Amino acid sequence: MNYDLIVIGSGPGGYVAAIRAAQLGMKTAVVERAELGGICLNWGCIPTKSLLKSAQVADYARHAADYGVNVENVQPDFSAIIARSRAVAEKMSKGIQYLFKKNNINVLTGHGRLTADKNVEITDENGVKTVYSANHIILATGARSRQLPNIPQDGKRIIGYRQALTLNHLPASMIVVGSGAIGSELAWFYNSMGCKVTLVEFMPNITPLEDEEVSKQLARSFKKAGINVMTNACVESVDDSGELLKVSIKNKKGETEVHEAEIILSAVGITPNTEGIGLEEAGVEIANGRVKTDNFYRTNIANIYAIGDIIATPSLAHVASAEAICCVEQLAGLNPSPIDYSNIPGCTYTTPEVASVGLTEQKAVEAGYELRTGKFPFTASGKASAAGANEGFVKLIFDAESDLLLGAHLIGSNVTEMIAELVLAKKAGVTGKELMKTIHPHPTMSEAIMEASEAAHGEAIHL
Repeated sequence: MNYDLIVIGSGPGGYVAAIRAAQLGMKTAVVERAELGGICLNWGCIPTKSLLKSAQVADYARHAADYGVNVENVQPDFSAIIARSRAVAEKMSKGIQYLFKKNNINVLTGHGRLTADKNVEITDENGVKTVYSANHIILATGARSRQLPNIPQDGKRIIGYRQALTLNHLPASMIVVGSGAIGSELAWFYNSMGCKVTLVEFMPNITPLEDEEVSKQLARSFKKAGINVMTNACVESVDDSGELLKVSIKNKKGETEVHEAEIILSAVGITPNTEGIGLEEAGVEIANGRVKTDNFYRTNIANIYAIGDIIATPSLAHVASAEAICCVEQLAGLNPSPIDYSNIPGCTYTTPEVASVGLTEQKAVEAGYELRTGKFPFTASGKASAAGANEGFVKLIFDAESDLLLGAHLIGSNVTEMIAELVLAKKAGVTGKELMKTIHPHPTMSEAIMEASEAAHGEAIHL
């Protein structure tokens, strides 16, 4: 019943923490009440990417004639697409089971919570409670879809992202509220399936955390694809008394429009799972709904740690995983460096894709930097033209004085696979001139990084 480490939650923070601890010789257990892998693997990142791939294949097929290939009567099988997505998630969850077995990690099934004496109480599906002790406890309980009072989710017609991944039929119409990564990706997916989609965003631009030029380009691409994009807009109320939902939306002019839709998808962020896990009993401090920690994820209570969506850091799977490794290595005495949160990549897997790291142009100006900015459009890329993927660009922002990379903002085909080069460049202190003198293979989409660096220095060859 006693462990070196117990991790509560098996998402990309929890399972990574457990594996790293086991690698370091700790007797480790993970508490999980649902599927191994957490929300990301089962109800987020992985199944969503599966759906988006199916939509991309359908889109390719519809435009096959552009490539000299004749394909007729393209009909996405919505049920089969959903089934494939679930199968991919199930396979990945079984992969976590294999890794746990390989690393001799015990899975304690049930709902875990801290006790007043700093142990872990687990309640199984039959209500039976068992108490375990550990030298260290990591809280990695993740988050769930945020609920808005004027858009109350019923799980059937007004849904969150989880239900959006398992609908039993393709709705004829859908209003997506919120245009962050989740909202934008699912808006693009359902539009590609043939659903009439309206995307509602409260802020002036969709994907509001991205550089403004990127956001405006994505909006153009969405509108071209047939998505009705409404910015500076908000849902005021929902009338669910009829066959179709009647949604009152205040538009950018301050006027109220009534839109009808079969489904509303609320994608307005997430709420951390901090309730019911014994924080109050154990005396763990919370601020603004999230657990307070130091740079190594230690809470105010000795030997209790917190990582991932329940703390005040970016709610991204790769951030949770990095925090997990840093936390475990610190408690094991390896003295890791704290995570640099100014160098976290963000990706949105729409078509075109969006990827970024560092400061936007607006944020860099507000920070007082003198900028040197370079931009290379994919319309000037040979590989993009050959691939029929000319939408988008690479935009790089450098400090004019030091020539160090401040921010990188990409929109286009496959840019989520390109951003890591720029994350490394920023981490290693690579200058713009060093980037432009780094020979990139031709023809590739990644050449645009070299070309944007050249543009920043007034030496662009292909512009």
